[in-house]
Amino acid sequence: MKSNEVLQKEVQDAIKWEPLLNAAEIGVTVKDGVVSLTGTVDSYYKKSEAEDAAKKVAGVKAVVEKIEINSGDTGKTSDSDIATEVLNAFKWNWEIPGDKVKVKVEDGWVTLEGNLNWNYQREAAKKTAGKCTGVKGVTNNIRIESEKKGEIEKKDIINALGRSWSMKDQDIEVNVSGHKVTLNGEVDSLYQKDEAGRIAWKSPGVWNLDNELKIDYTNKLLDIIM
Repeated sequence: MKSNEVLQKEVQDAIKWEPLLNAAEIGVTVKDGVVSLTGTVDSYYKKSEAEDAAKKVAGVKAVVEKIEINSGDTGKTSDSDIATEVLNAFKWNWEIPGDKVKVKVEDGWVTLEGNLNWNYQREAAKKTAGKCTGVKGVTNNIRIESEKKGEIEKKDIINALGRSWSMKDQDIEVNVSGHKVTLNGEVDSLYQKDEAGRIAWKSPGVWNLDNELKIDYTNKLLDIIM
C-alpha cells in the first residue's frame, strides 16, 4: 500500500498536470487512501476537474472535496442569466434532448430535473451545466427511463466489462433485478469502480445502478510483488 506521503505527491502531480488546474492552489491531504481536497478556484468546472484528476490516481479509495468557488466581484452572474446560458448550452449539445430537461437556479446552484433515456445524456447535462459562467454547483435529479421495457441482458454487461482493458482481471459480480443493476466485488482503484459503473449504465433497460464495488489496491501490489 502506498504511504500517505507518496499518494499525496501523486495526487498533487495529477492535479497540476491538468491544463486548467496547473496554476490553481489546491491543497491535498491523504490518510489511508482517503484524499481531501481544499482550496479555491474560480469555476465549478475546475472544481470537478480536480476531483476527477484525484480519482484517477491508483491507490485512492475515496475523495473528500472541500474546494470553494470564488469568481470575484467581476464574475457575479444573476440566476436568470445562468439559467439562460445553461439552456442555450443544451441546445448546442447533441447528446442532450434539451426539451426534456428542466433547469432551476438558486443563488448560482443549478438543479436539473426531467426524464432521459440514457445515463450518458444525464452526465452530459451535468457536465455542460457545470461549465457555464457563475455556476457554484450542480444537483442532477434527472431520472433514467429507458425506451427498452424488456429485461436487462446480464451477460451483455459481463461481456462489456470483460472487453475493457481497465477491467482486466477484476473480480466483479453483476446482479440484475428488473431495471436495476447492482455491482459487487473488488477493483484496484476508484477510477475502475467509476468505469465499471459507466460501462454497466450503457446497457439498454438500466434505470438504476447500485455500485457496491470495494477498492483494494493492496491485492494489486501483492500480485506485482509475487
